[in-house]
Amino acid sequence: MAASPDVTERALAWARIDFSPPHRPPEWWRVALATVLSLVLSLAADAALVAIGTGLFPSTKGYGHFQFHDYAKLTIIGVLIACAAWPVVTRLSSAPRWLFFRLAILVTLVLFLPDLYIWHQGQSAKAVLVLMSMHVAIALVTYNLLVHLAPVRPLRRGTDPSRS
Repeated sequence: MAASPDVTERALAWARIDFSPPHRPPEWWRVALATVLSLVLSLAADAALVAIGTGLFPSTKGYGHFQFHDYAKLTIIGVLIACAAWPVVTRLSSAPRWLFFRLAILVTLVLFLPDLYIWHQGQSAKAVLVLMSMHVAIALVTYNLLVHLAPVRPLRRGTDPSRS
């Protein structure tokens, strides 16, 4: 059974999805720059958190998920997905930063689930805490670079928003 139009309309209104935003999407080169910087800085944040984590919790040294190749591939995939999502959100919402911020929180919480699962399976709580902090760092880095380096642009003068 499909959701009633009223429920769908209310959900879209709450999420501020209106399909006719009063702005233009970010410039492609700005999204590309934010993507490259997000990748580099997220990987650097991961490495720093692993170093801090293994310094604070020496028992986590040698933990498999702290190997660069292990976390790098997942970080790269996540950052690329987030960076591809930003221009889409800017085209769907009149309040893209508001929506993207909430999506970043939601996705980060969802990404905690595998961490909680491996903790439940017996992995070190200290190591899992470091993994979860890596998710938060990646979200903070990527969100801020995208919304600040690749912001939405105002409509051109004389442009009818209903025709964009």
